[in-house]
Amino acid sequence: MNLRLLMLILTSVACSAFAQILLRTGMAQPLMAEALMGRDILTIAFRIALNPWVIGGLGLYFLGAIFWLFVLSQVEASTAYPFVGIGFVLTFMLGVTLLGENVTLLKVFGTLLVAAGVFVLAMT
Repeated sequence: MNLRLLMLILTSVACSAFAQILLRTGMAQPLMAEALMGRDILTIAFRIALNPWVIGGLGLYFLGAIFWLFVLSQVEASTAYPFVGIGFVLTFMLGVTLLGENVTLLKVFGTLLVAAGVFVLAMT
């Protein structure tokens, strides 16, 4: 695998991780909480569709998917896919640093297990 492909993989993974943060931010907005409590599916759908954080998150997912398609056109899925696990680690770190999410020993341990799994799969 060359540096260009590795950068495409990491860019795709980063887009997905940042998308998660934007989606979480959008869904945590007071207007979303209010709509979800009302359980009116049309109101919920309308608020989601107009939420700029959610739109940004979905846009990043789309961009990441475009990068991923380029990756898959040149690398076997079984070679590329283990790198997706890096997204779990990055999303955890972004959630803690940008959203102030709680860090627990179990979360850290689980994240380290995922990272170790990515490393093992990448070495095969």
